[in-house]
Amino acid sequence: MSRLEIPTPGKAQLVIEGLYKDLERRIESSPPGLCPVDITRAFLELCHAQTCGKCVPCRIGLWQLKNLLTDVLNGEATLETLDLMEELAVSIMDSADCAIGYEAARMVYKSLIGCRDDYEEHVQQGRCTCQYTQPVPCVALCPANVDIPGYVALVGEGRYADAIRLIRKDNPFPTTCGFICEHPCEARCRRNMVDDAVNIRGLKRMAADYAGEVDPPACAPSTGKRIAVVGGGPGGLSAAYYLQLMGHQVTVFEMLPQLGGMLRYGIPNYRLPKDRLDDDINAILKTGVEVKHGLRIGKDMTIQSLREEYDAVLITIGASTDKKLGLEGEDADGVLSAVQFLRDVGKNQNPDLTGQEVCVIGGGNVSMDAVRTAKRLGAKKVSIVYRRRTADMTALPAEIEGAVAEGIEVQTLKAPSRIETDENGRVKGIFVTPQMISRIKDGRASVKPTGEEDIFIPCQTLIVAIGQDIEYQHFEESGVPVERGKIVTQNYGGFDNIPGVFAGGDCASGPASVIKAIAAAKVVAANIDEYLGFRHEISCDVEIPEARLADRPPCGRVNMTEREAGERVCDFNGVENCMTEAEAKQEASRCLRCDHFGYGIFKGGRETLW
Repeated sequence: MSRLEIPTPGKAQLVIEGLYKDLERRIESSPPGLCPVDITRAFLELCHAQTCGKCVPCRIGLWQLKNLLTDVLNGEATLETLDLMEELAVSIMDSADCAIGYEAARMVYKSLIGCRDDYEEHVQQGRCTCQYTQPVPCVALCPANVDIPGYVALVGEGRYADAIRLIRKDNPFPTTCGFICEHPCEARCRRNMVDDAVNIRGLKRMAADYAGEVDPPACAPSTGKRIAVVGGGPGGLSAAYYLQLMGHQVTVFEMLPQLGGMLRYGIPNYRLPKDRLDDDINAILKTGVEVKHGLRIGKDMTIQSLREEYDAVLITIGASTDKKLGLEGEDADGVLSAVQFLRDVGKNQNPDLTGQEVCVIGGGNVSMDAVRTAKRLGAKKVSIVYRRRTADMTALPAEIEGAVAEGIEVQTLKAPSRIETDENGRVKGIFVTPQMISRIKDGRASVKPTGEEDIFIPCQTLIVAIGQDIEYQHFEESGVPVERGKIVTQNYGGFDNIPGVFAGGDCASGPASVIKAIAAAKVVAANIDEYLGFRHEISCDVEIPEARLADRPPCGRVNMTEREAGERVCDFNGVENCMTEAEAKQEASRCLRCDHFGYGIFKGGRETLW
């Protein structure tokens, strides 16, 4: 008999670990619209099952909280019960011995404070609003509310042109979003409960590649109204598209030589080929939208002059200027903003970086675009300098992985401190202060200096990608509300004191994603239409395939493949490869059709117009 044995997991342990994996997938795919009271109780029961039972606050207190939550769900509680729960949760937070107890109580406390209306609805009405507002998860998380199950089903049937028509009901940039959308819809895809989210963006890209040229729908009869849109980016063009379909005549004023805004002058060609961007823009222009190039608001025209000439004015200028580091030497030769750097490349005015060491400051998608572009322009070494960890970067994980694969050096936990220049006033490097991770604030770990000496990073070109701002001076002078560098609108996109003027997109929300700019454009277009005295509806008469009743067994997700890193860094051709038809058909078949089998069917399954 041996004195010691090598431990191996038992059958029970393996089963429980599998249950935890299932629970993890379910939490990941929890859709919006769930009852916050029910969810809170479920998590509380899990936490109570994990307690050791040593301390009274944890053993007894969490059990009492669970009973009180059950009373709320059963309609047996009063408003005084909610006050008692809040008091008890605070008491447990202050007295429990370990994190199992006080974090569970904190969760209940935060739920009580943040979801008070839901708790009071249960107490006063004996019901939960989530039972009749439960949305289709992917559609609810798409800012533009695109009918995702519908076009996924159409792709599965090989009806690619119909899929594009359905997408355009809510998003006039199907091709563009097929390449670069951040696909928030996939985050809560219920397929996560089975294996992995459906590759929704990949299927959109596939539909766009195989559909060919798809004409836009016919416009409504002319209303005789004229609308000025200032800015030809995704927000401005989307609003122009929908307003033109409603029968209004739209004129887009764009300061740059071509339309597209940051899509053309901020996103490199290897991510979004410009001929594919033109496919979307040409479809928008086919509706009759007029365009005037080379005109800048505040210089060539004013808000006042546009108000006099047009029935309504929409401001969608985007966030086209850069933020400063605030360091001495920032104006030195060789220090560039990422916005200007990428804009020059978009204009085919490529700077010669051959043999240079290039440093890019920032951790967002723009910084990834800058470093990967610099590599393609011949730089010998390209580095990202970021003050936090890689896990804290706001760039998409796929973009970070792509940059690393292309040989980009990632230097994290280093904060810029000063810029070093030579005797000719040209940048020769940057000093950075080593950082260490510190307390978590608002859900994100902060950093603080380690106390070590600054480190010198040599570079002949320094690119700053720490954020974007808008050119707001003219609007502020014209009486448009501006706060902290953003135009402040009402929730309908307009201004109470300036009738007929509206704003949307990055200039009002701050820098965000393309799909969020499109979503804002939908809202503003509908409200401009109503301001002008109409109530047009945007619809699509594409027939959606019936949901299959066959089982959907676990199946691996089809991910987009990419060209080899050693090949793609030599040019600006597209990096990502499209799915094949066989791959797309299999991926579409993974969709669980929550529009039919979920709560969505209670509301007819989908919204056919807006």
